[in-house]
Amino acid sequence: MFDRMTKPLAAAILLAIGMTAAGCSSSSAERRGLESLHQPVVKRTNYTLDLATGGGGLSVPEQRRLADWFETMDLRYGDRVALDDPLGSYATREAIGEIAAKYGILLADGAPVTPGYVSAGNVRVVLTRSTASVPGCPDWSDNFAATLGNETNSNFGCAVNSNLAAMVANPEDLVRGSSSKGETVVMSSTKAIDSYRAKPVTGTKELKANTTSDAGN
Repeated sequence: MFDRMTKPLAAAILLAIGMTAAGCSSSSAERRGLESLHQPVVKRTNYTLDLATGGGGLSVPEQRRLADWFETMDLRYGDRVALDDPLGSYATREAIGEIAAKYGILLADGAPVTPGYVSAGNVRVVLTRSTASVPGCPDWSDNFAATLGNETNSNFGCAVNSNLAAMVANPEDLVRGSSSKGETVVMSSTKAIDSYRAKPVTGTKELKANTTSDAGN
C-alpha cells in the first residue's frame, strides 16, 4: 500500500522539478550575455503654440509671444522646432526662424502630426522635446541571490544606463546616433579652434642659424 502511494507522489515531484528546471534554463538563455535587462528608453513630447499671421509674416506682438514662449519652455540644444503653416509663407518662416536662431536652433523641414486643425491665417509652432530614462531601475528582484546558469543579474547595467540617459545632451542620439549635420547653429566659439588648426606647424620652417662670438677678444 505504501509503495503504491509513494510512486505516484515521487513521479509528481520529479515532474515538477523537471518543469522548474526547464523554466530556469529558458530564463537563463534569455539573460546570458553582456546586455543589461533594462535599456534607455527615449520619449518624445510635442508642445504647440498657434500664432496669427499676416501678409508680411508675424506681427510684433506675435513675435513677442513666440519669444516669451521659447523662454518659458527653456528652448535648448536637442529640441526640434517645426512649423505647420497651411499657406507655407516664406515671410512667416523667416520671422520665426530668426527668433529660434537666437537660441541656436534651426527650423526643421517637416512638422509632426498634432491634434486639431490649423486654419489659413494661422501658423502652429511645434516644439518636440525628447527625454531619456531607464524604466525599472534599480531592479533588485534577484535579491543578491546566486543566479542559475550564469545569467545576467537583474540590476546589471542600471547605474551605467541611468547615468547615460541623464547626461546625454541630445536623447535622440541614443536612437539614431549623432550626425555631422545638426540642428544647432555653430557660433563663434569655434573660431579659436579653427585658428589653431590653420596655423602652420613650426617644424616645417628652416632652423634659424645662430652664430657665436667671443666678446672678450
